[in-house]
Amino acid sequence: MNVSTMFMSKEMITQPLINLPPRRINSNPFFNLPKLGKEKVVIVIGATGTGKSRLSIDIATRFSMEVINSDKMQVYDGLDIVTNKVTKREQRGVPHHLLGVIDPFCDFSAADFSDMTMLSLDSIYSRGRLPIIAGGSNSYIETLVDSNFESRYECCFIWVDVSIPVLQSFVSNRVDKMVAKGMVDEAEKFFDPTRDYSRGIKRAIGVPEFDSYFRYKSFLNEETQEKLLQESISKVKEHTCKLALRQLGKIQRLRNTKEWNIHRLDATEAFTKRGKEAEEAWNKLVTTRSTTIIDQFLHPKIFTVKTQKNLASLPGVPPKKSAAIAAATP
Repeated sequence: MNVSTMFMSKEMITQPLINLPPRRINSNPFFNLPKLGKEKVVIVIGATGTGKSRLSIDIATRFSMEVINSDKMQVYDGLDIVTNKVTKREQRGVPHHLLGVIDPFCDFSAADFSDMTMLSLDSIYSRGRLPIIAGGSNSYIETLVDSNFESRYECCFIWVDVSIPVLQSFVSNRVDKMVAKGMVDEAEKFFDPTRDYSRGIKRAIGVPEFDSYFRYKSFLNEETQEKLLQESISKVKEHTCKLALRQLGKIQRLRNTKEWNIHRLDATEAFTKRGKEAEEAWNKLVTTRSTTIIDQFLHPKIFTVKTQKNLASLPGVPPKKSAAIAAATP
């Protein structure tokens, strides 16, 4: 199979499912060769439900970027509602990689993610575009960055954060909306009593929680069926909230122990408002701020010159030419 065809965006072709062999998949002979200078990569992290996919698309439309999914369940084909995959409409024409391309019953490791991400990066750069990696699987991101990644790439980490009480309420409401969209029916079509929940997409929250309901509902009366269904939905909400807490703990560890330079954006206000006010808060607190961070990341010398010129125009600030300005100007 041609590698460039395998990893092109679904926007351009229909991707075949990838059934990974029991080994590292890297076959690129130039994989470990050093490049002159460092390519730039934006990485968006955050707990489930905080709007990582939304922000990645907001950013991609402003900087001519393509998105690489780093959610370990969304890489699999199928269960689009259960895994909360971003829809074609929500993608707004932005090419997405590693989204729904892996056989759902195949194990996909963090090492596999690193290898496929490197190939996707090469594909994106070959088109003169920039990559943005977004998703909630921090273990995938950590493995990627620890695999000699930073020797080749310069990373800009953006963390979309929401206060725990607000996020838990949002997650609960989101599960209700997923159920209304057909989450239960989708999971039931996928249900197979002979399969375990330790491999592939079967590990996704929203699959094992419904096992008892699907397994026994035909033997129960309508009232007991409904009770068991609601218990299953409550488990989905509970497990999703616990996942969010684990993800936040992992981000704090990466920031404090590994000393990653992570830019935290507090999106709480955008989640407490409704309608137009929520949109305005998101644009102000998340999209605009992240755009400024990335602009500075991509063009540090130009940004420094602009900042120094603005400071020099303020009353009481001496018109001193800094070293940064001297280095950036003839």
